[in-house]
Amino acid sequence: MTINGIIFDFGFTLFFFDNPSMERYSECFKKGLLKSIELLKEKQVWNDKISEESLIKKFSERRAHYWREGRKTKKEFPTSLIYREVLKSLQEENLVNNTDHLDENTYERLSEIYHSFEQEEWKPFPKTKETLEKLSKDGNIKLAVLSNHPSHSMVENSLKEYNLFRYFDAVVTSAEFGKRKPDPEIFFYTLEKMGLIENSDCLVCGDEYADIVGGDRAGMQTILCERIYKFPFEREIDVPNMMRINDISEVLDHIT
Repeated sequence: MTINGIIFDFGFTLFFFDNPSMERYSECFKKGLLKSIELLKEKQVWNDKISEESLIKKFSERRAHYWREGRKTKKEFPTSLIYREVLKSLQEENLVNNTDHLDENTYERLSEIYHSFEQEEWKPFPKTKETLEKLSKDGNIKLAVLSNHPSHSMVENSLKEYNLFRYFDAVVTSAEFGKRKPDPEIFFYTLEKMGLIENSDCLVCGDEYADIVGGDRAGMQTILCERIYKFPFEREIDVPNMMRINDISEVLDHIT
């Protein structure tokens, strides 16, 4: 097929999380949350009125609430927002010191710390860099990453850590845009950031329903990158013209 742009999903398309499970994700998030207390102490917010367990409970409840809301509304609730709301709630309960002096950069830094242990687990697939290198040599194809993730910096930092960021004309996350895939608006936004106009000449490559159905609703061509892991809440994908691959490098077989 002839295309002028490819939008890649991040997780389980370009990168993998070895032996993923809810327990492993939860462990990473718990470590990140506890580490973020160091910054709260530095900012003189943390005090001895609150325990680590209380923070974990309050944060987990708010995060679970927004996860459910996100599934229903397709809105994204960034981790920085959760920190802001949780700390404000704790302040109202007189369990932490005043938070009014915390700026947006601090909340973004808290989010980055929270996701730092998760970031350590994400690794590029063996042929990711080789594939991107070959695609980048074609001056007629623009590349983008589009990820449903509540921390833009986690995705961007992961790409930079493995020297992959340079291959992309745009990196878009639901945290940045405010809506999640499969909402077609986030695909149109990504297309615009790539500097492209014609959606039918753009290919979406991802591993799940949100990628393929969202890309299809946006009038784009779609390739399902089949992963070996099955996750809870998987939805059946009914897109007639969808192509399938087993490895990211096989994208090269579908472009001309």
